[in-house]
Amino acid sequence: MSKTFIIGTRGSKLALFQSNLVKENLEKIYPKYNFELKKIKTKGDLMIDQILDRKIDKGFFVNEIQKMLINEEIHIAVHSLKDLPVENNEHLIINAILERANPQDVLISKNKKQLKDFNSNDIIGSSSLRRKAQLLKINPNLNIVDIRGNVDTRINKMINGEFDGLILAAAGIERLGLQKYITEYLEISEFLNAPGQGAIAVEIKKSNYELMDITSSINDEKTRITTSVERLFMKSMGGGCNYPIAAHSYIKNDKIFIDGLVISLDGKKHIRSSAKESLKDWHNLSNKLSKKFFNQGVEEILNEISNANS
Repeated sequence: MSKTFIIGTRGSKLALFQSNLVKENLEKIYPKYNFELKKIKTKGDLMIDQILDRKIDKGFFVNEIQKMLINEEIHIAVHSLKDLPVENNEHLIINAILERANPQDVLISKNKKQLKDFNSNDIIGSSSLRRKAQLLKINPNLNIVDIRGNVDTRINKMINGEFDGLILAAAGIERLGLQKYITEYLEISEFLNAPGQGAIAVEIKKSNYELMDITSSINDEKTRITTSVERLFMKSMGGGCNYPIAAHSYIKNDKIFIDGLVISLDGKKHIRSSAKESLKDWHNLSNKLSKKFFNQGVEEILNEISNANS
């Protein structure tokens, strides 16, 4: 009888798409094993009315899945990398990251209106502090309202007239085949993505050596390196996915680059800087960038964020 590995996932269409992608990749390489999906509700799925402010627990969308992984109720966990806390869990390891999809954000609008044409009468839905702050930096008069729910729910709310536009991750829209709703791709030069956005993470228990080998077979090394640099930069700023911190890293020839942003909640203060390093020394890149930020007084912005609503 074939050995079966249980893959834990959230139950949204996007989470299931991502988990099925992991499942299919593993099945191609290891046809002798069975891989089965198990849907798990996280606090983030249950508390759909909770506003995603800075006080939200780290791991809001992953804690329950990680607990089941530690307790060996599941063997593999699949996450959107941007949802995972940057702090290491002593029992778990991100053992593979699939090739990254588009890291950009997109604007979806009811009447195909571009962002430059939005005014204070238009309601833009976003639950991300990073997105809100960057929108306010572009136009402080924008009317941004919190929105929760999966991608389909959000789009339906817009179609039903609750919102005039939404800012969402391009990768999720593209994975679900909903590109027809995209009005505008927000250029990274103007609107920087969340660390790890567009990447799918595969997490296992550190002590499961058999799965170390199995899951590492679907790892994309370039994606692992660039997203690691982004997440290390966010960690060096002392923030997590509930802070308005953005970063984008990419590899060109034998060099690795990173562009980072720390921005106040109202979008009025920000520091944006970049750094590069030889690819073989990529471990040094996040420190190189964070030093630039501290030299430019990033503590002032970080303290302001920490003190807000505390």
